[in-house]
Amino acid sequence: MTYTENVRLALQSIQSNRLRTMLTALIIAIGLTALVGILTTLDAVKKSMTDAFSNMGANSFTIRNRGTGIRIGGPGQGPKPFNSIRYEDAVNFKERLQAPATVTISVVATSGATAKYNQEKTNPNILMRGIDENGLAAQGLDLSLGRNISQTEASQGSNVCIIGSEISSSLFKKASPIDQIITVGNHRLKVIGVLASKGSSMGMSTDRAVYIPIYKAKVINTGSNPSYTISVIVPNANLMDNVIGESTAEFRNIRKIKIKEPNNFEITKSDAVAQTLFENLAFIAIGGVAIGVITLIGASIGLMNIMLVSVTERTREIGIRKAIGANPSVIRKQFLIEAVVICLMGGGMGILFGILLGNAISLMMGGAFIIPWLFIIGGFGLCVLVGVVSGYYPAKKASRLDPVEALRYE
Repeated sequence: MTYTENVRLALQSIQSNRLRTMLTALIIAIGLTALVGILTTLDAVKKSMTDAFSNMGANSFTIRNRGTGIRIGGPGQGPKPFNSIRYEDAVNFKERLQAPATVTISVVATSGATAKYNQEKTNPNILMRGIDENGLAAQGLDLSLGRNISQTEASQGSNVCIIGSEISSSLFKKASPIDQIITVGNHRLKVIGVLASKGSSMGMSTDRAVYIPIYKAKVINTGSNPSYTISVIVPNANLMDNVIGESTAEFRNIRKIKIKEPNNFEITKSDAVAQTLFENLAFIAIGGVAIGVITLIGASIGLMNIMLVSVTERTREIGIRKAIGANPSVIRKQFLIEAVVICLMGGGMGILFGILLGNAISLMMGGAFIIPWLFIIGGFGLCVLVGVVSGYYPAKKASRLDPVEALRYE
């Protein structure tokens, strides 16, 4: 008997027990939905993170007043806070660093603001960030219209801004926003540039951001004690360690840290941040795989039980087939293929739902839509394996039935 005939017989048997078969396939589908869904989500988020960090550039590092805040651990493993990095500290560092590197300063001026122009206004989800003349390049941002903030505007705190593409389309529709006055919070700003659309990345979107001169952000933050972020871009990876060493020494001098005292700031390479995030995602992936595998083990036990019931119900049929010449290998092959077909039915549904669910979660988190071909192929391979493992014992039992005793079975 050919494999095609065995598949046809398997489908006939499945049709005669639709409810039981569909319930078994549904358990398998749930297991694969969990497995493929979690892995698809993590893969999409990882791609989004990779794109975000590639914009920062591999040859860069940041100086902050605290750790990255992405550690995983128990009590005491959180980021250690230090004194805020003042505007004066950041500017002094930028002026005094002699190493061949580009230094840029940034700070959050306000978040959750509303941008307005005449009668039009945005949702209250606008991030206003202060940058200098190197800020856009450091973040890998490009302009679709207008110009960048100049060094003079950055140091004098001019009332100008660069807006994201979503803000431009919300306030100005298809008209040009260049040289128009908008209000962000309580601040009137002249639009000098529009960013090219970048979409969301890691839950953040530059399309809903307003970039203003760094000194203007300092004026806005007068009543608070913000900490400024210093980013240093090194032209050559071979110079990274030397520039970090010189930056550390220079910033210690600026902060007046004594020789035996530890640093009250942290220097973090951009690739180190990415590596830490990817390692943490790997732990989540292991948990997701464990959940999916446990569900599939339960499904395989259920499938084995269904196949044993099927063997019992079809004992007389097996006896007739053996009586007319079917050998044990043919009977064994028939039940094995039937188990694999049920697994593939459930697996197909599970993989489809898993991809849709994973991408839906990824898109809600600002990630990208992906088709994980590796997970699709691996999922179907896993279905075949589960089918063979679950169907082996029932198939073996069916192939060993005595035809005389089987024909007597009622």
